[in-house]
Amino acid sequence: MRASRLVSLLLLLQARGRLTATQLAERLEVSVRTIYRDVESLHAAGVPLYGEAGHAGGYQLVDGWRTRLTGLTAEEADRLFLTGLPGPADELGDGAVVAALQLKLHAALPPPLRERATLLQQRFHLDTHGWYADGDASPHLTSTADAVWRQRRVEVRYRSWNGEVTRVLEPYGLVLKAGRWYVVAGRPERATPATYRVNQILALTPLDEGFDRPADFDLPAWWRTHVREFRARLHRDEATVRLSPAGRERLGEIANDVVVAAVDASAGPPDGNGWTTAVLPIESLTHAHGELLRLGAEVEVLAPAALRDRLAATASELARIYQPT
Repeated sequence: MRASRLVSLLLLLQARGRLTATQLAERLEVSVRTIYRDVESLHAAGVPLYGEAGHAGGYQLVDGWRTRLTGLTAEEADRLFLTGLPGPADELGDGAVVAALQLKLHAALPPPLRERATLLQQRFHLDTHGWYADGDASPHLTSTADAVWRQRRVEVRYRSWNGEVTRVLEPYGLVLKAGRWYVVAGRPERATPATYRVNQILALTPLDEGFDRPADFDLPAWWRTHVREFRARLHRDEATVRLSPAGRERLGEIANDVVVAAVDASAGPPDGNGWTTAVLPIESLTHAHGELLRLGAEVEVLAPAALRDRLAATASELARIYQPT
């Protein structure tokens, strides 16, 4: 651990030029006193490192000196794909490993490319979480990732649509989708894998049983097919509605591209008040009821009658609640 930290300290100075003991301590997540000891160790090893006191001072390497200790450890090589995803790496418990890996990759670049890489980091940022959530808070994410890596079965207590169930899973891989983690897993009694939301795992017990991951299983390809099939199943019904100009504009903000395209394709000419009649795909009566309520009085459902009745009942209840006292 200490040897790895000494290399990281050396690479930080090589990449950044001059850093104070406090700055080094913050980046390496140790105390300033530890930095002082590490600097002394590097001095003793013959590293041409010197420090300057004062407000503009700090530690730096002699100009032109570079270390070649930029080889990757096996653990760092395993996490290479996470270098552009510091947030998910932290969630998986690999934040420190990925930070060290990024530092080594940065230090290995020649100066012109290193400058370009620094500019890219300053100008582009990937945030995988949604606006209204910080991602999945799951105490079992790292254990799931470990089972994926080691190809070990796990027994989970899982919150499904039908309530809590207990399953033995053979985890093939993890997928991060819109800030949410999913594990694609097989089951001993089933021939095809399924998707499980990791934060719906209520309890997880690693089993001392390995499994044979299908040799032809391609996680990215399987996931693309899964998403395509999910979207095909998503809108199995449809509703006929009237939309005001404001409602149609608002629909473009709250609905997905499939719904908006269907409305644009089916919309008739506007009436005297600018309202248009269109057919939009819906997932279910319950889902459509919640989504169309967001349009308020800017939408009128013509069919199906069950959806129209639900909205009418909700409108009546709201009128009762908000009637003047």
